[in-house]
Amino acid sequence: MKRGTALRAIPAAILALSSGYAGASGFQLLEQNASGLGNAYAGSAANAENASVQYYNPAAMSALGQGVSVSVGFNAITPSYKFSNEGSKGLGGQPAQGSNGGDAGDTGWVPNAYMAYGVTKDISVGLGLGAPFGLKTEYSPDWMGSAQSIKFDVKTININPSISWKVNELVSLGAGVSYQKLDVEYVRRVVPQNNIAFGGLSYLGTQFVTLKADDWAWGWNVGALFTLSPSTKVGVSYRSQVKHEVEGNLSSGVAAANGSAKVSVTLPDTFIVSVTQALSDRWEMLGDISLTRWSSIKQLNVLSNSLAAQPSGVAQVLHTEFKDAWRVALGANYKVNDAWKLKFGIAYDQTPVKGADTRLASLPDNDRTWFSIGAQWKPAKDQAVDVGFAYLLVPDAKINNNQSSDNRGNVVGTYKDSAYIFGAQYSIKF
Repeated sequence: MKRGTALRAIPAAILALSSGYAGASGFQLLEQNASGLGNAYAGSAANAENASVQYYNPAAMSALGQGVSVSVGFNAITPSYKFSNEGSKGLGGQPAQGSNGGDAGDTGWVPNAYMAYGVTKDISVGLGLGAPFGLKTEYSPDWMGSAQSIKFDVKTININPSISWKVNELVSLGAGVSYQKLDVEYVRRVVPQNNIAFGGLSYLGTQFVTLKADDWAWGWNVGALFTLSPSTKVGVSYRSQVKHEVEGNLSSGVAAANGSAKVSVTLPDTFIVSVTQALSDRWEMLGDISLTRWSSIKQLNVLSNSLAAQPSGVAQVLHTEFKDAWRVALGANYKVNDAWKLKFGIAYDQTPVKGADTRLASLPDNDRTWFSIGAQWKPAKDQAVDVGFAYLLVPDAKINNNQSSDNRGNVVGTYKDSAYIFGAQYSIKF
């Protein structure tokens, strides 16, 4: 394979693997490395263990020193979304027909790769490849909420060059730009209007509509690292919104309903404050607080030129009504010896979903609490292997999403949600 072809294949491979359960709120993927998983990503913007820190705070690359640092890894995220019906309605107000849909979750793989180069003792540059957003829910086609969603698959790839400047022994600054691809697939059942004449009893139609669309767009990120003492570091960072004009095709079994489609979506910005504090030669504490401004997504209008669209050109509206979400994390590291380190973490992560009436079948999200453990092994001075595991405790999520006026019924019930995350990372410095 030619070198150029191989380089182009790397982002494509990350995009192909980047769907899955979003470990952070909404469909955000906080898992941009595996070395932070054991700490529940506490201290993310201040803990410069390897080159992956540039995603959370580009200024922290200055702490890596001169030379080349490389870090590659992955996270496997295994979610579970199990719906229990509690009075869902089809057209005409009759009980919805169909199954509970099975488990809409599946294992998703989130890879990452980073390189940082300390050009001088004060200037470092870096390049990161990752997937900052991703989600996949998929029900059996015969489930009672299939008119609202059968499959919702969101993938991203983020190419992020960055630079850091060590101003003095106290302050380092950093900045980067992102070139991001968003890829969306949305499948649902189309319920014929004449079902109303049968009291909604034949709720499950035989036609499906599929939206496939993608877009590339630009974003940016900045950060600062404050080394208050050899044992205390504070990191602050900001990652901008990314405004996508996602374009593609809307297709179904009816030729007249096929056509081009477009969705405008502004992916949220995130602000992080982190701290790391060495308590002794063996113990280190880490903390994190972040805000993701999901209120940038109030609703999603699917525009189409198909005959199935309304005169306004709007084929469908997804009323997300997201709110901003906070995340708080606390972690600890214990250095067993020069080769081994143990990691622990706990975090509380808010959902952007306001309540049962705005919870989407395509995103049955809720608040979650992280319980994380991990370990780091150094086979040599400039190499490290990290592994981590997290269990996400998610309370039952109520849904009462009434889309009857749009021929998509009223999904009423409870989701039992949970997730497990396993990650591994290899880092080396030359």
